[in-house]
Amino acid sequence: MESEYLEELPETDEPVWILGRQHHLKNDKSKLLSDVSARLWFTYRRKFSPIGGTGPSSDAGWGCMLRCGQMMLAQALICRHLGRDWLWEKHRKQPEEYHKVLHCFLDRKDCCYSIHQMAQMGVGEGKSIGEWFGPNTVAQVLKKLALFDEWNSLAVYVSMDNTVVIEDIKKMCWFPSQDCPSAHCSSLLHKSLLSRNKSPGGFCCGWKPLLLIVPLRLGINHINPVYVDAFKECFKMPQSLGALGGKPNNAYYFIGFLGNELIYLDPHTTQLFVDSEENGTVDDHSFHCQQAPHRMKILNLDPSVALGFFCKEEKDFDNWCSLVQKEIHKQQSLRMFELVQKHPPHWPPFVPPTKPEVTTTGAELIESTDKLFELEEEFEILSV
Repeated sequence: MESEYLEELPETDEPVWILGRQHHLKNDKSKLLSDVSARLWFTYRRKFSPIGGTGPSSDAGWGCMLRCGQMMLAQALICRHLGRDWLWEKHRKQPEEYHKVLHCFLDRKDCCYSIHQMAQMGVGEGKSIGEWFGPNTVAQVLKKLALFDEWNSLAVYVSMDNTVVIEDIKKMCWFPSQDCPSAHCSSLLHKSLLSRNKSPGGFCCGWKPLLLIVPLRLGINHINPVYVDAFKECFKMPQSLGALGGKPNNAYYFIGFLGNELIYLDPHTTQLFVDSEENGTVDDHSFHCQQAPHRMKILNLDPSVALGFFCKEEKDFDNWCSLVQKEIHKQQSLRMFELVQKHPPHWPPFVPPTKPEVTTTGAELIESTDKLFELEEEFEILSV
């Protein structure tokens, strides 16, 4: 069965890179297939409960970028709980954490990253339910939804103006949670103390695992070839979560490359809604793509993309910064994005996002987004 799927992949000496891992097609194609099929694959679904009670009961035709955002976030959560090298096997009992991660994305309004929650949070970003999202809008929605997700306790940083600010990320990832009992958490000057005094089993006094999303425009109407090598380098990084992008109104989740072709998971298949069983497990076969992945030429990519990276610990982020300076910034001509130490003085002050004060719980939190983030300003910094 495996060889049948993999006939579509060429015989080549060139390595294939998938989310920071290298594969050789000539030696072991089956390892590549296992790595791809282990990723959670989210597609269009139908016959789920209507979004908002009276809205659509399928996302076919409009939800592809939301599904790609779900796939990128799911990869971060799998790395967070099971590690990058964990593999899914059909018919094998999966760990409890796996089912908990998958449950976060089921098409129900009480699941924290469901299509219901993402579509409704998108209203606050100016998108009507049923309207197509771009990569940056999905990133902003994930950033806001993550504030309600206490189990995973992620810090989500979305860069702006093609600039990643190290100081702001460290401030956010060391930011104490509101229920942290330790008094010394109130000062970021005690980082060294914090690293030695993490509360067992929790992250409230330590580094919050980081989901870093970098929305980019790599050209005007088409991707500028000058960015291709740097873009490919991102898939080699151990922190890689791939990229969101594709073509206008046609989103894909890019997970790697072979030569000058990108490898991606395609959400444009409509499947039936799947709910969890009474014991909390999920019939998960339809959440894994068990065939050779799709490929497209890099230069056919729409220039609007969003790169994703996951840094479970501070040392992972420090390593990512070193790799960016070494591999992405080695080309001095046109940088894909900037990495700076200090918060730019002409930007508005950076305030780590916190969960809004609300009186309800669960999905009801975001039945209406009108007032939820009205105090949070969204700034767009334009290059001069």
